[in-house]
Amino acid sequence: MELSALQTGLLSGLILLVLVLPLVWHKAEENLELFLFACGVTAVSVSHVWSGHLLIHALKDPIKITVAVLVAGLLFRKFNVFLQTLTQTAVRKIGLRWTVFLIVFLLGLFSSLITAIIAALILAEVVVMLPLAREQRVKLTVLSCFSIGMGAVLTAIGEPLGTIVISKLSGAPHYAGFFYLIRHLGWFVLAGMLLISVLATRVKAAAHRPGSLPADTAEDHSVKSIGLRAGKVYLFVMALVLLGDGLKPLALRTISHLSESWLYWINMLSAVLDNATLAAIEVTPAISDRQLTFLLMSLVISGGMMIPGNIPNIICASKLRIKSKEWVKHAFGLGTILMIGCFLILHICL
Repeated sequence: MELSALQTGLLSGLILLVLVLPLVWHKAEENLELFLFACGVTAVSVSHVWSGHLLIHALKDPIKITVAVLVAGLLFRKFNVFLQTLTQTAVRKIGLRWTVFLIVFLLGLFSSLITAIIAALILAEVVVMLPLAREQRVKLTVLSCFSIGMGAVLTAIGEPLGTIVISKLSGAPHYAGFFYLIRHLGWFVLAGMLLISVLATRVKAAAHRPGSLPADTAEDHSVKSIGLRAGKVYLFVMALVLLGDGLKPLALRTISHLSESWLYWINMLSAVLDNATLAAIEVTPAISDRQLTFLLMSLVISGGMMIPGNIPNIICASKLRIKSKEWVKHAFGLGTILMIGCFLILHICL
């Protein structure tokens, strides 16, 4: 659909609000799910894209993620003591640094097989069992979510981004199969995960005795708490579905025909806008392998920079009660450096 100048201005302003308001307005930060839901409803209304199909899509899409969060929460409630013993044993046997390195790297590596959702749920459980103060725990969580977001893109089952890309390129001339993204992105993603895992080893142990959980961050495993958290994740994902569809006409008008270098940097919108939506707009059978690598690497890196950028971010932030300002403090600078470094490396290597 064609957007008027007024619609374009309103949607552009809405993107700015989504980026800035949770960082400067306490109410938006405290109620991020409701804030994003209101923004999603506004975007769809401004774009005039309300439909029965969209409503079904918005109600249906969050179900799998919500069920996964609910079931995993109940399972972790039952096996929490075993997982805590395993984590503490690893810290004693190989030390905190190697334990952290393996957590970040292995969750990123296997997220393409166990899905980003399961990897994030494991992360959210394990991270509170490490002898870390809150700030260090948030830092480790952010780094791990960057790693999970990168690794999950390598297959069609890791996250929706990979599913969409392989589906759209399954025919001529790409004939994308299960190993297509591994072949094209594998070395870049592996290097990124290794770098992030090394950075994670710099987290510092807290003063309290290893194995004891700080009282202010110990996870509440009550059924009520698990159900409430699952409900928040459902609303969060629904909000992103509405926001993505509402902003899609603006994205089609402004970014679909740009060069790979421009798209690389504009894809920083993935920090607040579902990367699968951007991939659906930008990826076509006419895309070259070089362009595809630029696009996907920018999407998976920038997706870690803010809480709405990735499902793992949403799950971990909800469970660990991480605020937008805390996330951005540890993620935005790192994400910007990774974006610049990756941009230069891709230009040299491709």
